Amino acid sequence: MLRELSPLMTAIIIAGRSGSAYTAQIGTMKVTEEIDALRTMRHAAGAPRAAQDAGADDRAAAAHVYTDITGVLGGMVMAQSKLGISFEAFIDRLDEAIQLSSYWTGLIKAPVFAMIIALVGCYRGFSVTGSAESVGTQTTASVVQSIFLVIVTDAVFSIVFNFLDL
Repeated sequence: MLRELSPLMTAIIIAGRSGSAYTAQIGTMKVTEEIDALRTMRHAAGAPRAAQDAGADDRAAAAHVYTDITGVLGGMVMAQSKLGISFEAFIDRLDEAIQLSSYWTGLIKAPVFAMIIALVGCYRGFSVTGSAESVGTQTTASVVQSIFLVIVTDAVFSIVFNFLDL
């Protein structure tokens, strides 16, 4: 849960929520020619979005921790209802079952996944070509591409962590 499932689930949810929002907002700005106006005023079009979302990595890490907690609590409820393991026994064995390295490897993935989602969302937003239909198409592509890249990156992390014996 802490090492694999939680970071991946969190990234998929954030790709659907934040990645699509980045694409839609930048794409709409492009359709309404606000980006051209910003360029005319000599502002970098991506800078306001990047400055506004400077805390995206922190939010991704916080969402990951929340997912970890709810996942472990869900496991505790299932262990009690399906296996008859009491909450006290589950909590007593939790220290043995969860390694700190599993928590940290999961936590390392969160900001990397957030960066991938933000970059794909912004790239797809800048790829919009002048119509509302294009905004919708690029938004969908943003979510799909973000999820795909997160899964591939997660696989690379697993290979590297396995090689490092973490």
